[in-house]
Amino acid sequence: MTTTLKSKLQDDLNAAIKERNELRSSTLRLTLSAITNEEVAGKQKRELSDDEVLKVITREAKKRREAADAFAKGGRAESAEREKAEGEVLAEYLPQQLSDEELDAIVAQAVAEARAAGAEGPRAMGAVMKTVNPKVAGRAEGGRVAAAVKKLLQG
Repeated sequence: MTTTLKSKLQDDLNAAIKERNELRSSTLRLTLSAITNEEVAGKQKRELSDDEVLKVITREAKKRREAADAFAKGGRAESAEREKAEGEVLAEYLPQQLSDEELDAIVAQAVAEARAAGAEGPRAMGAVMKTVNPKVAGRAEGGRVAAAVKKLLQG
């Protein structure tokens, strides 16, 4: 039987508890409860697929980044560091993020395809995003992708 991402998180949590790694265990505990919340959110309790678990982890990691930025702006360096560290724990479970160069290359190709298909101006944005999103799924954040697309469409 293949190990699901959720059970890997559970195993890693147990290991972190044994190692008395407070940061790791609390981060994994919070993430697992976010996954459980998602599983019981609908009308019926269900098991999340690995893709859905990844979406939860991605969302949790994004929350940590945003919180770290907010704490840093508010002059609360210690809290910002904590959020950043939790984000790094979660990043281990996410697909390797694309570099700016890799993202630009994927976007450039999609822009060329959209223009070849006659998409121009604001309509091109939607066409390009539709092409790019499946290619970068989980490997680049939506805001980053949109910014790259805008940049290349204006170029």
